[in-house]
Amino acid sequence: MIKTRFAPSPTGVLHLGGARTALFCWLYSKKVGGKFVLRIEDTDLERSTPESVQAILDAMDWLGLNYDEGPYYQTQRFERYLEIIKQLIEQGDAYYCECSRDRLESLREQQMASKQKPRYDGCCRDLELQPEDGKPMVVRFKNPQQGAVSFRDHVKGEVKVSNAELDDLIIKRSDGSPTYNLSVVVDDMDMSITHVLRGDDHVNNTPRQINILYALDAQVPEYAHVPMILGDDGKRLSKRHGAVGVMEYCEAGYLPEAMLNYLVRLGWSHGDQEVFTQSEMIELFSLDGLNRSASSFNTEKLNWLNQQYIMNSPLPDIVVLVKQRLDRLPVEYDDNLDFSAVVDLYRQRVSTINELVDSILYCFQDFDDYDVKAASKVLKQPALEPLRCLHDGLSKLENWDRASIHGVIESITEALQVGMGKVGQPLRVAVTGGSFSPPIDQTVELLGKTTSLARIRRAIDYIAINNPS
Repeated sequence: MIKTRFAPSPTGVLHLGGARTALFCWLYSKKVGGKFVLRIEDTDLERSTPESVQAILDAMDWLGLNYDEGPYYQTQRFERYLEIIKQLIEQGDAYYCECSRDRLESLREQQMASKQKPRYDGCCRDLELQPEDGKPMVVRFKNPQQGAVSFRDHVKGEVKVSNAELDDLIIKRSDGSPTYNLSVVVDDMDMSITHVLRGDDHVNNTPRQINILYALDAQVPEYAHVPMILGDDGKRLSKRHGAVGVMEYCEAGYLPEAMLNYLVRLGWSHGDQEVFTQSEMIELFSLDGLNRSASSFNTEKLNWLNQQYIMNSPLPDIVVLVKQRLDRLPVEYDDNLDFSAVVDLYRQRVSTINELVDSILYCFQDFDDYDVKAASKVLKQPALEPLRCLHDGLSKLENWDRASIHGVIESITEALQVGMGKVGQPLRVAVTGGSFSPPIDQTVELLGKTTSLARIRRAIDYIAINNPS
């Protein structure tokens, strides 16, 4: 049984890099009919918080990355880790170390001054020390001093590291808590993890972890270390590039399907294909298709992809998302308004659900001010006559439909001998507050007769006050 795992540390929100790793693990397990495990690595007691745990769970839920096992919490497995540490000591693969912080710092300074790689010198390795009450001691893994560790990485290819390059790492701190490299090995062993997909910032840990697995006579997983995600400027993705937390994108109005589609392309490809359904991602995904070079995050491309999903998703699904956003605002729905039609008109022109909501707010509530640029350009003296004619002509309509409204607008352009823009644009600014909307006859139809006429009258009054002849 193939098993993958996603093992975030709850020291903050789930970032895009972590979400991509989770997606790759999830996709591979689905591809091969295996299992996907969620493990919360919360051994950093000072920085781990329940809020961060919840943020991770919320992000996984929003993305739809359902896990088959977990969430497991490392803080609930301390006894198991201590049991393994004891076993390693008893079989001669670990030892107590009493080296003080001052000694280790002095050693580091000497090595750096001599242009040597900073590493523990094995001072306590053969002393066979035993713990003493009140004396701070750590436990170190006795790394082999001969030979090399080698493994085939699905991204980096063959990786080989000499054991002489690896020092005896700490596996239990002086306060009695296990360290990351020990805990992760025990978890992977106990949970029968067969494939470890993670960021390449962990690649230096892998030889150390493999040696501990060897000491425990445990199965070594297959590894795939994916490159980091960079910003457009080639630097590591951070806040300066915009939102980096997954749920920030949720709040900004991105669709989870679009986010998954974008993330899968940050480090994996299938020819030139850009848009993938979830079933296509699962069917086509392979570890050997993972890219070796770092990927650059491009907000414009994400916006384009999100727009594709907004345009092509079932309309009722988009309507639900829009209503969820509107429910946060002091907005009341007009039962006479064709809500789905409004959303359908605007979803062709926006990149996010939030943009869609902002674009249609004028349909549900009156606006206090006109767009400054639109008003200064359009709501001037030349617009008075067209607007007065529109108010007169539209007020006489018995059938309030698009064709009838268009007929009124067209007749006014002919009567005034002006282009459509001289009539349609003042009408657009009058009823929407800005210069952007779907076809104006559709917009006016959706707003209804009472609202449209009231807003035209308001624009007439605005011009009379602000741009008197």
